[in-house]
Amino acid sequence: MNRIRHLLARQVLDSRGRPTVEVEVHCTGGECGRAIVPSGASTGRAEARELRDQDPDHFDGQGVLRACENVTRVIAPALKGMDPVDQFALDARLLELDGTPDKSRLGANAVLGVSMAAAHAAAAVQRCPLYVHFHRLWVSVPQAPELPRPAEPRMPLPQTNMISGGLHAGGNLAFQDFLVVPRAAKDYPQALEWLVRIHRRLGRLLQQRQLEGHLVADEGGYGPRLAHHEQAIELLLEAIQQAGLVPGRDCWLALDVASSHFWDGRCYRTGDADHAAYSPDQFIEHLVQLAEKYPVASLEDPLHEEAWDDWARLRSRLPRHVVLIGDDLLSTQPQRVQKAQRLGAADGVLVKMNQVGTITETLQTMRLAEAAGWTRVVSARSGETEDTTLADLAVGTAAHQIKIGSVTRSERLAKYNQLLRIASGVTATWHEK
Repeated sequence: MNRIRHLLARQVLDSRGRPTVEVEVHCTGGECGRAIVPSGASTGRAEARELRDQDPDHFDGQGVLRACENVTRVIAPALKGMDPVDQFALDARLLELDGTPDKSRLGANAVLGVSMAAAHAAAAVQRCPLYVHFHRLWVSVPQAPELPRPAEPRMPLPQTNMISGGLHAGGNLAFQDFLVVPRAAKDYPQALEWLVRIHRRLGRLLQQRQLEGHLVADEGGYGPRLAHHEQAIELLLEAIQQAGLVPGRDCWLALDVASSHFWDGRCYRTGDADHAAYSPDQFIEHLVQLAEKYPVASLEDPLHEEAWDDWARLRSRLPRHVVLIGDDLLSTQPQRVQKAQRLGAADGVLVKMNQVGTITETLQTMRLAEAAGWTRVVSARSGETEDTTLADLAVGTAAHQIKIGSVTRSERLAKYNQLLRIASGVTATWHEK
């Protein structure tokens, strides 16, 4: 049996030029797995904690040399001799070594880097694609509800960023992401072609109207200076039409509001020209009106991350076809998903591995969501890398959707292209209509 021989960790850069952790897991048979940890700008308070060096003379305090050292000096000796295929035992050992609820001792970036790299090593040891290894883990993850039906690998439906605001684009708009979901595409390659076409038509529209159509935000979407978020929605609908597609039939919209970042404790301050501040009741009413007026498939983080009762009120008022997705609210944490299910506060979860810190915990959260009939959206972060792990995770766990970013910038295209490889080389069903 192949065993873990040693671990390496190094400081590399993410898509914003900030340091992050890369880990290699080397096995006795010569196999190796490598993974790079992403980082978010829009982060929830319940997320697992990255470890940064805080040395102002090294990358302005953002270095991750301590996290890398924790991999090589603390984690590596403890994992030596373990079976990389036994992800659950390996992750349990990582949790034991860290010993904190938020991974703050060793750093979530150190812990997740090892967990992800071990999964790549396990796939190499078994001589199978990574998504196949994830599928095997998905159907057998411990401390998780039974699956309602056999879960076969499935190509996820892309949810693609077209216009950015919030912390991803310097606050040019309060809402963070305006996305397109190509629900009527016959397969993943066609979905991707539609998205590229829409993105190009949108860029042309912005340039024609002198709305800064060349500016690109953290996730590759356009970052135009617009008066309010409804202007962004209207532009996106026009771009869909100019691409020869029909909004509400071929393509739908998804809105990532990320409202915690413009909640001041009393009001939601959008800074829009027509309505700069909303009380919670007014904002709920406004969100319901948006969902009724436009072809909106989902709302993500529409209310701040601790407003549980307001989330439940909004869910009860939204049209049933609109999925209410928790990102900051849930932070990929199993206990927060369970609370949302008890309160009826959401019916979708955004899945970010670095919010919780290990592959096992990520899968446990996804199984809770699947058992409740929730929509599962595997997501990248604003600070991404060329690592493609999340593409295989989405396919192997039969996730409904994947949120990578826009169709520009190589750290985004790496995931889209990995999905093309998977789609062309395996028998995997398309998303559920």
